[in-house]
Amino acid sequence: MTEVVSPFWKSSYSGQENNCVEVADTAPGGRAVRDSKQQSGPFLTVSRQSWNVFLSQFA
Repeated sequence: MTEVVSPFWKSSYSGQENNCVEVADTAPGGRAVRDSKQQSGPFLTVSRQSWNVFLSQFA
């Protein structure tokens, strides 16, 4: 399992809404993504490269 090495933070796009995602850094330099309403639930991990490609879709 990938180790999460930072606190989760909410997306800057979420505003005051409760329907948002949270992101954290992982040990190999990627990201962990989870539903903010299920903080003890599962999370999705992606590589640094995949995360950068995802973000480039919104730039």
